[in-house]
Amino acid sequence: MKNKIKTMIKIVVGVGKNKSIIKSCDIFKNENENVEITFADNDNDLVNAILDEDIDAVIRGSLPASSVMKQLKSEFSDISRATYINGDDIEFLLTPVGIDEGETLDDKLKIAVNCGEFLKKQSKQPKIAVMASGRKGDYGRSEEISKSIDESEELTELIKDHTNYEVVNHYILIEKAIKDKCNVIIAPNGIIGNIIFRTLVLVNSWPSYGAITFGINSIYIDTSRDQNTEGYLRSLKLAYKLAKI
Repeated sequence: MKNKIKTMIKIVVGVGKNKSIIKSCDIFKNENENVEITFADNDNDLVNAILDEDIDAVIRGSLPASSVMKQLKSEFSDISRATYINGDDIEFLLTPVGIDEGETLDDKLKIAVNCGEFLKKQSKQPKIAVMASGRKGDYGRSEEISKSIDESEELTELIKDHTNYEVVNHYILIEKAIKDKCNVIIAPNGIIGNIIFRTLVLVNSWPSYGAITFGINSIYIDTSRDQNTEGYLRSLKLAYKLAKI
């Protein structure tokens, strides 16, 4: 059976209060003739687009995400996200980034596997950095820190046992993880991951393509409501690339 050649890529984009997404779509359509972009102005329409097999990709744009993720989780039990940061000298998936994600070791193990599989499809070898709330030598400074260090060490071993990926426990030293060219960074939990994302992307303008959603049957790029025109344009480019694949 021959692969079907798609002549038109259909993308649905959410539009909320931040209208920068509309400008990004206009720029992207001018650069790509074989793309059809439809706007969604509410969560239900966005979810329906994600579940629609005739839609090639969906981008959250500037709509709120909580209701969308809640509805998707009712359909797909293993859903997770990882923000794709990719610039001239940096490239990594940051996860978990949802404030209610990555709450258990099993959750983070599944995320690690999903991130690794995504990178391998891009012909890239996964190199995973596991993070904790303190250095190894900080053990005992508080119950919370000690628990985080224990979990990071257990997660490192779980990933090694379930995959053939290179895994390094960098504890709290995210600067070393980035310098070490790790292309998956697993934060201790979704709250910390979300803060890292906001610090790197929204404050320091590191280039983000949005968060790739795993565990669903379609392409859904989850973006920040506060992203700028260039950021949304990157998400459109990623959705377009994945849809063509």
